[in-house]
Amino acid sequence: MNRSWQTLGIATLSALIASGCAMLGPDFQEPGAPVESSWLYVEDPLVSSEPPADPNWWQTAFQDPVLDRLVEMALQENLSLRSAALRVLQSQQQLAIAIGNQYPQQQQVTGLAAREKSDAIIFNDYSLGFNLSWEADFWGRFRRQVESASAELDASVADYDGALVSLLSQVAQNYILVRTLQAQLDVARQNIELQRESLRIARAKFNAGAVSELDADQAETLLNNTIASVPSLETSLQQVKNSLAILLGKPPHDLNYLLGEKGDIPKTPASIALGMPQNLIRQRPDIRAAERQLAAQSAQIGVAVTELYPSFSIGGAIGSSAMHSGDLFESDSETWSLFGAFQWNIFNYGRLRSNVRLQDALFQQLLVDYRNTVLQAQGDVENSIVAYLKSYQQLAAYQLAAAASKRSVAASTAQYQNGLIDFNTVISTLGADAQQQDLLTSARGNVATNLVQVYRALGGGWEIRGNQDPVDFLPAAMKDEMRERTRAWEGVLQ
Repeated sequence: MNRSWQTLGIATLSALIASGCAMLGPDFQEPGAPVESSWLYVEDPLVSSEPPADPNWWQTAFQDPVLDRLVEMALQENLSLRSAALRVLQSQQQLAIAIGNQYPQQQQVTGLAAREKSDAIIFNDYSLGFNLSWEADFWGRFRRQVESASAELDASVADYDGALVSLLSQVAQNYILVRTLQAQLDVARQNIELQRESLRIARAKFNAGAVSELDADQAETLLNNTIASVPSLETSLQQVKNSLAILLGKPPHDLNYLLGEKGDIPKTPASIALGMPQNLIRQRPDIRAAERQLAAQSAQIGVAVTELYPSFSIGGAIGSSAMHSGDLFESDSETWSLFGAFQWNIFNYGRLRSNVRLQDALFQQLLVDYRNTVLQAQGDVENSIVAYLKSYQQLAAYQLAAAASKRSVAASTAQYQNGLIDFNTVISTLGADAQQQDLLTSARGNVATNLVQVYRALGGGWEIRGNQDPVDFLPAAMKDEMRERTRAWEGVLQ
């Protein structure tokens, strides 16, 4: 028995040596992609080419404790992020399977107990043995599969980081929209009070016989139109709160315990750091995911190429066979065998070569997609930068216009009371002021929202994961439940 195991061990070692002989197919190299040397608006004083200093950009940009708390809750409970972590877990298991395929693919323990009776003669047959079969990785097929699965795992981690970036920006944008709508409701209610006062003045002048009833009717029309805008704003506010609740992993419910009744629109910093366009290659999760998918497909070309060559297998069996169970494992009952084999699909070259071309065509497509992703990323950043800068300029103009509008309302109201102007001027200034104050509020929200979009386009925020495995962020109860299910299934299989 010992000599047999030594023989099998020598054969196995020989296969190990042979399996390292070759790695067919292309070795992946990081592809090039067109990247500009600087941003279009790099000279603007509001932007800087310095890399962002803090991955917690929502904290440094807005310094809003309520937003910080919402982000923390979303990171713990958001279901889309949890789903992305589970996809990482799936990729880890796929890699483990690919690694396992490098080792003996078949191991089998066999046993037999048989009895045959013929003419009062009884024949017994007892046997027990162990069989092993192994396809040697002579051309690197299994190693290429491991390479591909490893790249797929990297891509799934990048996808998780992308989900993280998206979640952070969505929470921030929804929170800003909540505050913007609350501010717009305040503006509407303030204008309602101003317009009620104008209606009171118009009715008083009508009752005194100083003006016709037309003035009061015009004031009442404007007032009720403004009142009608409130339900629409309240509807939008509740819908945004519902979206925010879902981001927090909760069904729609009252978020006032987190948000408070109302709050200020987050203020933006004086300047922002963008880094350089070249940083996007490593910074944007979608670019990293596309590059890793490309690497995975490159390895699949190698897998396809190996199918053109013969595969080599070795194996053996060792055991004991006897007519009496007590004679098992005696030297005379020892049985063993070794074999070597090869398989070569010599009449399938058309199909196999077409598969190589197919895998290469898929690689070329992913290469084009990768370069397109890099271009799209640069476009996203440039679009978000110009939107932020121009909305900042727009806000400055709206602030001046809103201040002038308030002055015109005060002046026209006073002049109307003194009989210096007609009511049409008052109505015009009141309507214009309501619109102007609403535009100013929207502009404040747009500046903050566009800043969030800048950070999203830059791919900022995923760094808060550090070097931790995304699977570590899954709830402990979920991981325990999966382990228990696996144990139960293993028990059934055993």
